Amino acid sequence: MNEVKEFVKKKAIGKLIENASLKDYTTYKVGGRARYIIFPKNTEKLIELLKYIKNQEYPYMVLGFGSNVLFSDKEYKGIIIKLDAFDEIEIQGTKVKAGSGVSLMRLASQTIRKGLSGLEFATGIPGTVGGAVYMNAGAYKSDMGYVVKEVKVLTKDLKVITMVNQEMDFHYRSSFLQKHKDYICLEATFKLKKGKKEEMEELVKERKKRRVESQPLEYPSAGSVFRNPEGDFAGRLIEELGYKGLTKGGAQISNKHANFIINIGGAKAKDILELIRFIQESVYDKYHIQLKVEQEFINWE
Repeated sequence: MNEVKEFVKKKAIGKLIENASLKDYTTYKVGGRARYIIFPKNTEKLIELLKYIKNQEYPYMVLGFGSNVLFSDKEYKGIIIKLDAFDEIEIQGTKVKAGSGVSLMRLASQTIRKGLSGLEFATGIPGTVGGAVYMNAGAYKSDMGYVVKEVKVLTKDLKVITMVNQEMDFHYRSSFLQKHKDYICLEATFKLKKGKKEEMEELVKERKKRRVESQPLEYPSAGSVFRNPEGDFAGRLIEELGYKGLTKGGAQISNKHANFIINIGGAKAKDILELIRFIQESVYDKYHIQLKVEQEFINWE
């Protein structure tokens, strides 16, 4: 794969980082090293890069802010693509377009300042627009499926198409993109509505206060580990088993919120994975409920 650097430089694809620690690119602050992380300048350069990668049959993946993934401690021997340059926001009335690399929190704050309602739920979600569309990220009984009008994607055949909301197949923490991993979100268009700026800001402020009180935001984590089973809460089940504070290496089930696993210092990815597996087995043994993990496991094979 040594010729990758030469190709990226020759074709002016964008920035390339070699032998990068994934601790710097994930919110858990764990993981091995990535052989290459590449930041394409635009869609044209992304397509050029993907053509090259596919021709060479190199493994690759697109990574947002790394807020919903658990990389193993091994080296990722493929190419990680980051769309940080896809960071434009365009607001026309109640219609908002945002590139896949835009911070969802930044977008939510900006729309609220403009008096647009619909993204208040997203002010505490530390991901990119692309990652949020992919995961159908949500909170407070709302999610991307409620506000996304259409999504510009790059297909597996490297064609740029626009998919409307219904085609995106949004469900609880799920979307078309999760089932078609060779499609890439380039941009999302949101249909918002006019709201009262002061009321929205007050709501966001109140929710932030509650998050600070109830979630371990002072430690690296990936947010909620498990999806809530129907009619119940994963955190309640874990807490009832008495597992708050349970520690494995540098990973711990948070004392503040049992559905958070935090890195209390020097955690390995395997510490986190072992806690996740232990919780799943324990909850199943006690309640016969199979907890589903929200995060994606990468490079564990």
